[in-house]
Amino acid sequence: MWKNEQYRKLQGKYPVIFLTFADVKADNYAESKNSIIACINDAYQSHRYLLKSNLLTDGEKEIFRVLDEYVSNPEPTKTITNEVIFRAVKGLASCLNRYYGQKVIILLDEYDTPMQEAYVHGYWDEFTSFIRSFFNSTFKTNPYMERAIMTGITRVSKESIFSDLNNLTVITTTSERYADCFGFTEKEVFQALDDFDMGNKKKLVKTWYDGFTFGNQKDIYNPWSITNYLKEKQLRPYWAQTSSNGLINKLLQKSSPDIKEMMEELLNDRNIIVNFDEQIVFDQLEQNKNAIWSLMLASGYLKIQEIEYRGMLLTPWYHLCVTNLETMSMFYSMFQGWFHDDASNYNEFINALLNGNVKEMNAYMNDIALTTFSSFDAGKHPSGKTQPERFYHGFVLGLLVDLKERYEVKSNRESGYGRYDVMLIPTNKRDNAFILEFKVHDSEEEKNCRIQCKQH
Repeated sequence: MWKNEQYRKLQGKYPVIFLTFADVKADNYAESKNSIIACINDAYQSHRYLLKSNLLTDGEKEIFRVLDEYVSNPEPTKTITNEVIFRAVKGLASCLNRYYGQKVIILLDEYDTPMQEAYVHGYWDEFTSFIRSFFNSTFKTNPYMERAIMTGITRVSKESIFSDLNNLTVITTTSERYADCFGFTEKEVFQALDDFDMGNKKKLVKTWYDGFTFGNQKDIYNPWSITNYLKEKQLRPYWAQTSSNGLINKLLQKSSPDIKEMMEELLNDRNIIVNFDEQIVFDQLEQNKNAIWSLMLASGYLKIQEIEYRGMLLTPWYHLCVTNLETMSMFYSMFQGWFHDDASNYNEFINALLNGNVKEMNAYMNDIALTTFSSFDAGKHPSGKTQPERFYHGFVLGLLVDLKERYEVKSNRESGYGRYDVMLIPTNKRDNAFILEFKVHDSEEEKNCRIQCKQH
């Protein structure tokens, strides 16, 4: 790039304000808001040299002090109003504009991480009202901004928090623009492996880290994973370990049986064909069952093998599969995480299942339920739309983690005169097969679960 005179002239021309919301992961609104204040303070402290100039007003200098005191002091003497927070980045841009005589570039990384946390933990409305005002002041009514770049996995064009913004250019995984700029190409990766005397590892590296698709550009490798592999020289899920899967985790556990069937296909290295809206918004996640595919595609956990256009309206149908072994390991880790609070009991539950010991299965199931499940998970969802059976059906997905090599796991398939919930088909005919059925006991209509099972 340095050899290109056009880009060389831009080096150091514009002052930059950088913020990242990657670590804004709180289970309540107050902590999330405080984390964002800390991010803004980081941006201010990186430009403390402005305080030595005579260009700042007393009020602008005071913002530096108030932000720093608020973040560093567990019990700050001064509170910060929302209005101050909303205008803080615009105020810093104004100071930089005067100091350098140039408008400012604003970079915001992972803007939607706190949005996901707000959705998962139930403070969505309060948080989005706050962040909408912050974005409006920072990006729309900011005369000192030259350009801004925001990164996230949720497409912004239909998202209500961006309703006040205009002149947005949205780049997604299916966009052609910058398609080869989001990671390393295969040519670059193979050259790097040769340079590190690791040319004999190309096939393994391709299986683990290849597979990302942007527009028509295939064979894009995750740069974080590749650079870490070149450093450590060990195959590990480097990128998956840095990613937060809370939202996908929640949606999978509470998804409908047919979504779980498609997950089953994906985990067995097969494709699924689905139609979804790339512009899905958070408010539609529980109402639109296919929204999870849009989210997982944007997150990089799934890749597009082919787009098929059907009908007179040329509706897109996406052929999806798991991106690579690294992302497959992410799904396994997610399912194991459902039992993280009592991993030993989880393994014993599997052993009891395989040995046909119903008494031990019951004991371990009770232990897991008491230590791991929440009433919000297994009970009635506040919306009244999520049934307890869905959660327990999602719970069974965890069986895939330990049983995938020994059993083919199927769910909600037609068999005989009805449909079973889960069937474990052994790969070795000498092993037992299992059929699992889930029932909710209604204490007002049925005396006990045993009577209910007989009725069905």
